[in-house]
Amino acid sequence: MGVLLAQQLAAQRRSDRPEAPGLRVLDLMAGCGIRSLRYGVEAGAAEVWANDADPDRLALLEANLAGLGGGRCTTRTAQKLLAGCLLREQRFDLIDLDAFGCPSALVPLALEALAFEGVLYLASTDGRSPTGHDRPAAIRSLGAAARAHPASWELALRLQLGVQARAAWVLGRGIEPVFSFSEGRTFRTAVRLRRKPGPQAERLLGLLAHCHGCGDQQVQSLVQLRQWRPCLCPDQANARLSISGPLWIGPLQDPASLEALASASGASSASLSPAGARLLAQLRRDDGLPARCWPLAELAKRIGGGPPPLGDLVEALRQQGWSAQASGVMPAQLRSDAPWERLLQVAAHVVRPG
Repeated sequence: MGVLLAQQLAAQRRSDRPEAPGLRVLDLMAGCGIRSLRYGVEAGAAEVWANDADPDRLALLEANLAGLGGGRCTTRTAQKLLAGCLLREQRFDLIDLDAFGCPSALVPLALEALAFEGVLYLASTDGRSPTGHDRPAAIRSLGAAARAHPASWELALRLQLGVQARAAWVLGRGIEPVFSFSEGRTFRTAVRLRRKPGPQAERLLGLLAHCHGCGDQQVQSLVQLRQWRPCLCPDQANARLSISGPLWIGPLQDPASLEALASASGASSASLSPAGARLLAQLRRDDGLPARCWPLAELAKRIGGGPPPLGDLVEALRQQGWSAQASGVMPAQLRSDAPWERLLQVAAHVVRPG
């Protein structure tokens, strides 16, 4: 996905500004440099800076990128490298920050080193904090509460996007998610840097509540924060709302960008595995709105019987005028804006027609 994204960015840059230099890529934590090499060979990047903080990797990095024109290899810490770019006013069209653990501390500097309309491709391997398994660590690293949630991968992605949005807004900039995905261990987001926040961008930061008693979910923007409405628990005094945030409650994917990636993948020199093709297809069908997502297993538990067929449930909800789609982030999950009570009624009808 990263190589395909770089190829599409390079093609767009040639089309929009043919007189400008080619794509500039910074791979901050390059490891052995194989993805850096692919950015140059398969994506056609004009400049590739491959960096890794481990000085013992330098010889391997240089050997792997030896035949790449416009390649550069260094072994600096990401903080020092990005600080140097800030002092020199050096910027890139694609920054690949594939971190071990949570990279929140590096996000402001990375955004400073990103050109307008450039993309920050960010990865985190911190799975405990943003999925609600280490609440104090989430507050320290994300500045947010993270509580156990049935769509835990999506929760982690939205918290990660929230960190990036807040960092961009402090700089007077805006972000637009290009794509967001996870396989449960690594959480990857690609965001485009805008010159300024979009109209009413602040409404895209909010809180997500999940009731462990009845299963209801609610979303509120921080701009319009008010009391939570009653859930379906018969005893409201004992309703157990778990609230996460602030986090990104806007779209997770940009449909236009995903369509461009899909078109590029058909005639691309960048190899896209069958799993990658399936992932791209899943993301194209789910823009990530609204930020309310349930596993089919939870629906089955609430209504009794087996889980409703996902396709049939989506179609039934749409026929009643509700937004509904299969989640592109986690398998066997439904995304919908239907009230929880109505969603359960429709699911029960799908399972037991009539």
